[in-house]
Amino acid sequence: MPSTSSNRALKVGVFYDGSYYSHVSNYYNYVHHHHRRLHIGGLHDFMKQMVAEREGTEPNLCHIIDAHFFRGRFTAREANEKPNQLYYDRVFDDVLMYNNVQTHYLPLKDMQGRKKEKGIDVLMALETYELCMLKRYDVVVLVASDGDHVPLVRKLHALGCKTMLLGWDFEFTDAETGEFQYTRTSTDLWNEVTYPLQMHDVIEEGLKEDNEVIRDCFVVRENIVREGEESTVVIEGDPDKRHESVVMSLMNGYGFIRFPDNNLFFLHDDMEDAEFTELQIGDPVEFQVAMNSRGQRVAKHIKRVHVVDGNPA
Repeated sequence: MPSTSSNRALKVGVFYDGSYYSHVSNYYNYVHHHHRRLHIGGLHDFMKQMVAEREGTEPNLCHIIDAHFFRGRFTAREANEKPNQLYYDRVFDDVLMYNNVQTHYLPLKDMQGRKKEKGIDVLMALETYELCMLKRYDVVVLVASDGDHVPLVRKLHALGCKTMLLGWDFEFTDAETGEFQYTRTSTDLWNEVTYPLQMHDVIEEGLKEDNEVIRDCFVVRENIVREGEESTVVIEGDPDKRHESVVMSLMNGYGFIRFPDNNLFFLHDDMEDAEFTELQIGDPVEFQVAMNSRGQRVAKHIKRVHVVDGNPA
């Protein structure tokens, strides 16, 4: 039941178990019929909506003042031995930075010939508790599944902070190996938090109803125009003005262009004279700056700048 909260601003802290988040995102991208990765910016909007509903207030009064991402990571030498690992690590760092998420990494440890995380749950618990003591969050949102987080939740409640859990339970048969795979969130953790959200059911229902908040929890084509709707992407300023810069990073189907003050996000189908797969980091491009439906500046109508003898052609 929603609490009877006054119309005061609520301070929200968000803390990600990074390996768990990546596992769930991969499930939606490769296994689930939606075939889209989770979108951190959209998840944050969803969190604010859920906190507002349960606290009896408005989403614009729920402010995420901190977001933190915890994960084990290969050393530079180890990553360099894996194809494109350093590149993909850096690209994901760009995504987190773009969404104002602070990163916390520990080196992966060699355990019986396999690289495993060691101590990341402890680091996450210590940082979460310390920040909650200093900043006095009203609600802490955890993206996690491990029962090891139960003591943290109890400590947060002792500080007077409520907790929300985004957890997933899903199962599938691996198409390549034929093995049955499943992911379960700790029952103890479900029972301990103030606001448990069984995200698999929430997302299934939201996608079925074409709920906008749930749609935006995934990376989507921003220029899709649905029947009966107009495009929500608006060109900023002079509609004929174009800018020049370089491609800063590339991922599966999207990337970033270097641009002050915040680098500009773009999608593969924003390219107009070349295939997205032909782009390389450092390529000069020209583009228009637009505002998307979330009020974020993005790059649109992008063309590669052909360089001859070091000068744009």
